Amino acid sequence: MTKITMKISGMSCNHCVNKIETALNSQQGVEKAKVNLKKGVAKIKYDEAIQTLDHLTAVIKEVGYEAEPLN
Repeated sequence: MTKITMKISGMSCNHCVNKIETALNSQQGVEKAKVNLKKGVAKIKYDEAIQTLDHLTAVIKEVGYEAEPLN
């Protein structure tokens, strides 16, 4: 399993958090995604054999937010 922290831009409320978490957690290979509104980050634990960072970034963009890896 790989753990990544991504900076998320464009969030303003808990609805935003839920939208991103739901989108990420529904992806195959994602074990857990947790979004922190105050810090503006998402912590994602995923199986790199099934999922790619580029795809996870694209999923976040599809639901209306900008994302970039921090580590």
